[in-house]
Amino acid sequence: MSKKTVLVTGGAGYIGSHTIIELLNHGGYEVISADNFSNSSPKAYNQIKLITGKSFKTYKLDLCDIHEFDKIFSENKIDGIIHFAAFKAVGESVELPLKYYHNNIASLVNLLELCRKHKTSNVIFSSSCSVYGNVEKMPVNESTPLPKAESPYAYTKQIGEAMIEDVCKRYLDFNAVSLRYFNPVGSHISGKIGEWPINKPNNLVPLITGTAIGKYPQLTVFGGDYSTRDGTNIRDYIHVSDIANAHVLALDYLILKKNKINYDVFNLGSGNGVSVLEAIAAFEKISGKKLNYKIGERRPGDVISVYSDSRKVEKAFGWKCAHDINSMMKTAWDWELYRQAEKF
Repeated sequence: MSKKTVLVTGGAGYIGSHTIIELLNHGGYEVISADNFSNSSPKAYNQIKLITGKSFKTYKLDLCDIHEFDKIFSENKIDGIIHFAAFKAVGESVELPLKYYHNNIASLVNLLELCRKHKTSNVIFSSSCSVYGNVEKMPVNESTPLPKAESPYAYTKQIGEAMIEDVCKRYLDFNAVSLRYFNPVGSHISGKIGEWPINKPNNLVPLITGTAIGKYPQLTVFGGDYSTRDGTNIRDYIHVSDIANAHVLALDYLILKKNKINYDVFNLGSGNGVSVLEAIAAFEKISGKKLNYKIGERRPGDVISVYSDSRKVEKAFGWKCAHDINSMMKTAWDWELYRQAEKF
């Protein structure tokens, strides 16, 4: 198979950068990355090249500007797209809903418009377990009815999935997959790239490692009175490289025309629910450091508990998690130590 060209939107971001590494190591794809660096660093591209020894084309632009976005399609023949570019902080989306509706939805509308204009198919959409909201029956699977979203961020993912499904119904030559992944954590096994937000992170693990290394004086656990085994939220944590690998397998699935229908949805998760306090304990075990944390008030938009049934994706792609919670914490800590040593 001759090399296909894949566009990765949000390619300097956490999952985007790890996916580019997987794509370059795959050998079957030429990579183009688009990012506006609103919450990522162009230094991520240098780390990708350091790890892989390979170069790729990049564009700095805002996907909400369709004329700027069109440059990529006009200057390149795009065979597939992996769409990560979106704002993703649940709490911020509650405070600034219009920011999230504008960015996350307008960018996807533009992407779909340009796909039709330039006859590009094969889209992998970065969705989220947040679409499931608060559900009683666990684990959730792809047939679990979607309730009212708990945050504007989650609602943008529900809307995004619906938009893509509608486009696939209208244009039968258009192929897409939505991957609902659970909580991405950890870093590349090299320890040379990981979660690298420009602003203070909202996700648990970089807050844990940042507190342990002294960036933050104390970690706040948002809520200790939930109806869970230890009172804290339960999540399905999944290593970022496992998620990246699944995106490449999903792209192969569409490019090689293994799909029997032109739109489908898959969960990506370990199938194991881990509480916030259990995650902290796992970090303390692998790092040998006692974490300074306190139990605070609940955070608006957070769901109580969610974890995945991932049998569907295992059957379709042959995908399974290769990392457990200890590996996730070790690689995250390795990255934090590397950043400190390199003064990133």
